Amino acid sequence: MSATNGSGTHGRQAAYAGFAGTVGRTFSQSRPAWPEERRAGPDSPNIVVILVDDLGYADIGPFGSEIETPNLDRLAAGGVVATNYHTTPLCSPSRAALLTGVNPHKVGFAFPANSDPGYPAYAFELPEHVPTLAESLRATGYATYMVGKWHLTGDRSQHDAADRSSWPLQRGFDRYFGSLEGFTSLHAPHRLVWDNSPFQVEEFADDFYLTDELTTRAEQMIKGLRAADADKPFLLYFAHHAVHGPIQARPDDIAHYADRYRAGWAELRRQRFERQLELGIVAPGTTLPDSDPDVPSWDALGVDEQDRFARYMATYAGAVGAIDRSVGRLIDLLAATGDLDNTIIVFTSDNGGTAEGGVDGTRSYFSQFAHVAGLPGDWDRDVDRDLELIGGPQTTVHYPRGWGEVSNTPFRLFKGDTYAGGIRAPLVVHWPAGRLGVSRAGHPEDRLRHHYVHVTDLTPTLLELAGVAPLAQRLGRPAEPFDGVSAATILRSPDAQVVHQAQYSETAGNRSYQTEQWKIVTAHRFGAPFDDTEWRLYDLTADPTETTDLAGRHPAVVAELAAAWERVAWTNRVFPLDDHGPASALRRPTDDRFAEPVTILPGTPSLERFRSAQLVQHRDATIIVEFALRAGDGGVLLAHGDQGGGYLLAVDTDDRGEPVATVLVNAYGVVHRSAPLLLGLGEQRLVVRLRAHPRFRLDVELSDGHSSVVLTGLPQLLGMAPFTGISVGRDAGGPVDWERSRRHGSHPFSGQLHLVRYEPGPLTPDAPAERARVWAEGAKIYD
Repeated sequence: MSATNGSGTHGRQAAYAGFAGTVGRTFSQSRPAWPEERRAGPDSPNIVVILVDDLGYADIGPFGSEIETPNLDRLAAGGVVATNYHTTPLCSPSRAALLTGVNPHKVGFAFPANSDPGYPAYAFELPEHVPTLAESLRATGYATYMVGKWHLTGDRSQHDAADRSSWPLQRGFDRYFGSLEGFTSLHAPHRLVWDNSPFQVEEFADDFYLTDELTTRAEQMIKGLRAADADKPFLLYFAHHAVHGPIQARPDDIAHYADRYRAGWAELRRQRFERQLELGIVAPGTTLPDSDPDVPSWDALGVDEQDRFARYMATYAGAVGAIDRSVGRLIDLLAATGDLDNTIIVFTSDNGGTAEGGVDGTRSYFSQFAHVAGLPGDWDRDVDRDLELIGGPQTTVHYPRGWGEVSNTPFRLFKGDTYAGGIRAPLVVHWPAGRLGVSRAGHPEDRLRHHYVHVTDLTPTLLELAGVAPLAQRLGRPAEPFDGVSAATILRSPDAQVVHQAQYSETAGNRSYQTEQWKIVTAHRFGAPFDDTEWRLYDLTADPTETTDLAGRHPAVVAELAAAWERVAWTNRVFPLDDHGPASALRRPTDDRFAEPVTILPGTPSLERFRSAQLVQHRDATIIVEFALRAGDGGVLLAHGDQGGGYLLAVDTDDRGEPVATVLVNAYGVVHRSAPLLLGLGEQRLVVRLRAHPRFRLDVELSDGHSSVVLTGLPQLLGMAPFTGISVGRDAGGPVDWERSRRHGSHPFSGQLHLVRYEPGPLTPDAPAERARVWAEGAKIYD
């Protein structure tokens, strides 16, 4: 909205211009520009970038999905649908490239921000001399807001004492609400951040759902801006946590799709492909590749498996439907504020759909996600759960590989691969005032763009459309030039020429290089030598789904593209290649402080996930709890984790009215409770000892110095479990103990808690970090 009379913004600018044109001439050359002279004008477009996590190419209506997305259909019908948009194969790299316009390895994000091998491409914080889209826009007067998943800060820098220079507010955003981590529970997020501080939630309401909460926060930001300034343009970067695992949805959204997927993945994939042909998303004559050999035949599955697998996909569809509903709420708000016509709305995904749920899917995502060398073959990657619980707050689920293949229709393979299934994503751009996708009479296909566009092109494109020049420097250093190229001409006209001529891709040794016609790609085998490369060659103009390898027919083309990949790999700091073997578990020596003993006092906010995990993972640990009891006292003394895995120590009252302590371990959804340990009244000192054994087993002992109770032979909590950090005096956030939470909520301890002290032991020999240290010591003989 913009005022046009003398009392509005235009009037103020006109009055100021008149003043500056007379008296102001005498001093204008000796003073800096006034803020009003630098600000973007009231006609500058707002920008809304909506990024979804792990959404496949075919998962929304405009790209052929049966999932109902009426709001995205509306944006597509009035905008541009880019059918040849490419990302990186993984989330953090795509986010870094999107916000900077620079290739991900060059800005320190070759991989998600959850390791630290020490290579330049794995710095996991954006370089000081690389401005973000938000920083360039804010410098001209835009308000800049973000909600959702950040994942551009290394996990070692997310705790309360961390340097916040890589957090959203320090990288160009005025306001932020979401999670710095790569994923979280949609029913009970493990750690939310509001601006620059943790946002503590003791208990989540039964109907809490993160997608809806993020939408509410985004609405509040826009409403607050418009109440204060009717004209100031804004950027909203809405980075959904959905539909990354664990996949979760509201019960009514799951129920809506209860019967939709019983036909199975092969049939749904065929149906999506037919709709893509009808919509013009894929060209006539395109071949639908054969199904992945690891995807079982639907008809060969038992009835129980079909029911469970259909429920997984119904959950996924429900989560996508909630995203579309969020888009609708934003559209309605922008219409109400008068901003819709002059708002550039971008909707896309950060990579292709994923196969990380495995062949059978899982109801225990953190067990499935435990990627640790030496994990025994009998490791249980699933837990038994009633069908109706799948997708709800008591499960952490992910859909099977077969549904991931449906998500990526018509392409091969998945997230993490440099084949099209990993790097092709939907892209919809809507801007009525910019007349994008306005069809000529009789030519509704004008809204389709089949030109190659890369994720690094988004920031240059949006800046050009907004009429904003990128920052020339940051912190006194010249800004890194864009690797992306503005696609504004492509969005404006279907007759434009391709502007992004060639692009490399790499993750975990998987590599590709493509031009408008040709693409070479290699699928790296973990542990294999990187120089043992078998490049495959595809003619994308005739074979966009990469079904026919032409390397044997065109060796000169392969050699030319392989040499080009090598050149740009050196330019972009891709080397050394890392397939996330031993080196990926290395941590900088200063991170050892996270495993030093710590005393946690009552009232301390919940500790951050990574900080908490270092105290107990892959090591023995002693936990000392000192407190005082009166008759009738009880509650949770400490809790670490949630429904995906964790442990808890609590005081209750037995049938005789006597106080007893019990320790509980939630082993990825399977709950183990100790026998009760009888307590007296008055001062108490309990000790919990965690003992890590070979083959990733765990014993837990609870003792008062005289008596003890023991749980033996449990699986260790590994990888991302426990996910929710340590809280003392209550079971805050997502509950470890569902039954206790159902009865008592977070169950605050009613006695007097003095302290909880963690005393970690040394790492076990099979700990990834210890194996990495031994590997690194052995590698020194080659120095």
